[in-house]
Amino acid sequence: MLIGFQNVTFEFGARVIVQDATWHIQPGERIGLVGYNGTGKSTLLKVLVGEYQPSKGSVEKGRETTIGYLHQDLLSFDTKETITEVALSAFERVRELEKQIEHLGKELEHHSEDEALLLAYTDALHELDVLDGYNITHKAEEVLHGLGFSNEDLLRPYEEFSGGWRMRVLLAKMILQQPDVLLMDEPTNHLDLPSIEWLEKYLVHYKGSVVIVSHDKFFLNRMVNKIVELYQQQLHIYSGNYAFYESEKLIRIDLQQKAYENQQDYIRQQERFIERFKAKASKAAQAQSVQKRLDKLEKIEDVQLERPDLRINFQLEKVPGKVLVTLKNVTKRFGNIRIVTNASAEIERGDKIALIGANGKGKSTVLRMIAGTETFEGERVWGHNVEESFYAQHQLEALTLTHTILEELQHCGSKKTDPELRALLGSFLFSGDDVDKKIRVLSGGEKARVALAKTIVSKANFLLLDEPTNHLDMHSVELLAEALNKYEGSYILVSHDRYFISKTANKIWEIVDGEIKEFKGNYAEWVEWNERALKQGQSERLKEEAGRNNVEGIRNKEEGIREKVEDVTPSLLAETKAWPKGGKPINKELQKLQRKMANLEKEIEQKNNDKIRLEADMSNPASYANNEGFLKLEKNYNDTISQLAALNSEYEQLFETIMQMEGS
Repeated sequence: MLIGFQNVTFEFGARVIVQDATWHIQPGERIGLVGYNGTGKSTLLKVLVGEYQPSKGSVEKGRETTIGYLHQDLLSFDTKETITEVALSAFERVRELEKQIEHLGKELEHHSEDEALLLAYTDALHELDVLDGYNITHKAEEVLHGLGFSNEDLLRPYEEFSGGWRMRVLLAKMILQQPDVLLMDEPTNHLDLPSIEWLEKYLVHYKGSVVIVSHDKFFLNRMVNKIVELYQQQLHIYSGNYAFYESEKLIRIDLQQKAYENQQDYIRQQERFIERFKAKASKAAQAQSVQKRLDKLEKIEDVQLERPDLRINFQLEKVPGKVLVTLKNVTKRFGNIRIVTNASAEIERGDKIALIGANGKGKSTVLRMIAGTETFEGERVWGHNVEESFYAQHQLEALTLTHTILEELQHCGSKKTDPELRALLGSFLFSGDDVDKKIRVLSGGEKARVALAKTIVSKANFLLLDEPTNHLDMHSVELLAEALNKYEGSYILVSHDRYFISKTANKIWEIVDGEIKEFKGNYAEWVEWNERALKQGQSERLKEEAGRNNVEGIRNKEEGIREKVEDVTPSLLAETKAWPKGGKPINKELQKLQRKMANLEKEIEQKNNDKIRLEADMSNPASYANNEGFLKLEKNYNDTISQLAALNSEYEQLFETIMQMEGS
């Protein structure tokens, strides 16, 4: 065991987060920690690392266990150092050794005969070599590149970057530290799709254990081999990925519901007995004994009470025209960074668009351009009766911390009455006195629900949503996706959550080379199309490279064959000149060469057929599904081309020899 809980109870004020929980994290485990918003997942990680102490029980940790903890509070860290220097700070011992070696080297310049100094210098060099200290800069740059930083970014000060990019730098540092246990609280909130895919590949091969709090189903399905669910103050452990957990949970809920109903039947029977006999002297003691047993009975929770549902109901007051907004020849740059150049696009009524791509491509910028909060060159034309509402990525930071939840909605200009606002907030799980809570005391998920409530309170028919699922739990993401599917208006959204995109979008926009490329279809269709296009492009490139390589190979083989034929031909011709005209030796040798030429013709025909078949295989996208199979196919194709060239060259030389023999 690396770290874990032993009969842990933790209370946050009067609220119980977890009760009498035991959980041991073993080497090599990749664990998804899941639960509904507000259940205390992030708090549980803080108990694990010792920031909070349990009320009861103990947190057990191996003596040599090292822990890396990525959490949202890290954003308070600031420095003027470059991001490469921040990442390199992960190698504390290597940096110490570098300073030590530099110091010892200077000492040895003046005391070269000092054996103790020389031994210390040699030991330090050996330890640096063992720690692979000469490659730390390469390792840091490789991880930073994987997380989306360019070569130019590596030399920029950390303080110049926004919160999301700072979190990436700190994630890179933690990855480079190679701790025994990685604790990661919503790591994908600040990553784009390429960076998430890079992180997935990295974590799959990570030798330590990983605990991830995430609402990204795709990410959890690929990453984890165990799910720990925090539910009703208990930890429920499932051995499998998120899909396995979902199916197994349904079985557990069914069993729990039956157990709950059986227990309720039992309680009702016992209560009827108590009520019937508590006043009778002969049965009073027995009734009292039954009452004591009921008081001590450990109650089974009703699964129907496990979660209140968001009731998101988007409403429209006006139906817009056919075209909602048109971008005409728009250009946007930030210094030397080009976002779009003379780009044009159109959003029609009924469009549900996902704007995707790597960070830095300008997705949020384009969204702000459409919303009118970002300046640009070119023209944006609104359609008839369009009423938009913009949920910005920084929406949570834009909330006024001193406001109550109700006051925040009162100030958003909706002109709704307080009872109407309270009813709306109730559908977002803020009921009764909850609406009087200050924004500053809310969790990230609660703030996200307030911001979403502000977005839809206007009854807009066109929504612009920038990362709306950040800080929402998976159940809330599911409900938001369902609400958007029922929404009769149109929207364009930016999200890194592939599951959410696959559930909501009927069109895909991607910024490519300064243009807005549109794909008419859902996310799964776009992925399939994109992979097919990528493989087709790879096939063409490989064929082109193979062709170049084969031309050189064919030339070399032809030279070799020509040399061999030239070596043989003079002696063969010399012999033929010595033969008498019409003599048997000439006829015999000629017939032998003619038979050889006939066999060559058959071989060449067979190789041509092989070439045609292999070219058909290489043009099939399915051939690229398995890398080993493709490499074998490519080798067969190259070998066939080379063999065919050699056969053709041999055939030509043989033909010339036969012609000369016949002429002689």
